[in-house]
Order: sequence, then structure tokens, then C-alpha cells
Amino acid sequence: MPTPTKGPRLGGGPAHEKLILANLATQLFEHRSITTTEAKARRLRPFAEKLVTFAKKGDLASRRQVMRTIRDKSVVHFLFTEIAPAMSERQGGYTRIVKIGPRKGDNAPMAVIQLVMEPVSAKQATVREAERATAGAAAAATAAAATEATDVEPGSVDQPDTLPEGAPGADTGAEVDAAEADPSDESTGTTPETSTDAQGTGEEKA
Repeated sequence: MPTPTKGPRLGGGPAHEKLILANLATQLFEHRSITTTEAKARRLRPFAEKLVTFAKKGDLASRRQVMRTIRDKSVVHFLFTEIAPAMSERQGGYTRIVKIGPRKGDNAPMAVIQLVMEPVSAKQATVREAERATAGAAAAATAAAATEATDVEPGSVDQPDTLPEGAPGADTGAEVDAAEADPSDESTGTTPETSTDAQGTGEEKA
């Protein structure tokens, strides 16, 4: 069994309450502002905002869902074509409740519930535009960096330590390794032949 809504029930039963809320929502969307008791306004607010959420989707299924509650086709058309586009930038808070003086006679607290048709404030719009621009710039920079990384060729200016195959200085390292592998007598200062002659002259002197 569903959990009943908190607060006093409107009307004599659940079906009567749904009809009351449907009629109030129809009048609200038609006139954009109605005056009723504070209790009815508080119960109407989430009911009407849910219908506005359906209208912002704009598809056929949402229109049929709304028409299950609001039976006036002209009001449904006005909701989908006029009210929903005006609230496309809003993420919620489609209605506001303003308390007024008590009603004469039974002293019931009264309130005015109305649709918030004003555009989103310039500050919020600027912040959203800045966030979109930042996200777009970051994505473009990432794509450019990835493109530059893939376009760099060996031996180019971006990679000076590597040389392409067949370049004049490509075999320099091999020649240096060969020179290191073939020991020379430059460090001793004598060649093998001169060392032999030196040993021979030494024996003759002896």
C-alpha cells in the first residue's frame, strides 16, 4: 500500500483530492497565477512542477502523461509550447508561493502561487557559458597535443637526438666503437716495432 501524503487531505477522499489538484493545476497553467489557501498551494506546488518537467521533455509520451491529469487540450498545448520553452534553462523551482493576508470570514491563511516565467539571472547564465567555454578549450588542447605527439618524425627538430636512416652522421657511433675496440699504442708512446728494436739495442750494449 502506498504511503499517504503528509498533511491534511483535500476533499473527502483520494480521488476527490486528485480532481482538486488537477483543477488547480489547470487554472495555474491557464492564468499563470492563482490565489488559494496556503494548504492547497503547498500541495499544488510539487504536483504542478512535475507536470512542467514532463512538458520540458516535449515528446508524445510526456504529452499523453500530462493529458491524463489535465483534460483541457488548449491548456496542454499552451503548457508545451509557451511555458516549457520559457523554463528550459531552469533546473527546478518552476513555481513560487507568496503569502498574503487571511481570508475574511473564516480567517484562513491565503497565498498566491504563480509560475516563475522570468529568465535565468545573468550571473548564472554567464557562469554556465564560462564552464562550457572552459570545457571546450580543454578538449581542444588535449586533441591538439595528441595530434602533435603522433605527427613527430624521427630526426626532426622536435627529436634532435635521433637521425634518420642513411644520414651522413648515422654511422659515427659505429666508427667510434671500432676505434675503441682496436687498441693503439698511442697511450704508451711507442709502436711494437720500435719496442723490439729498443730491446735489441739493449742486449748489444749489455
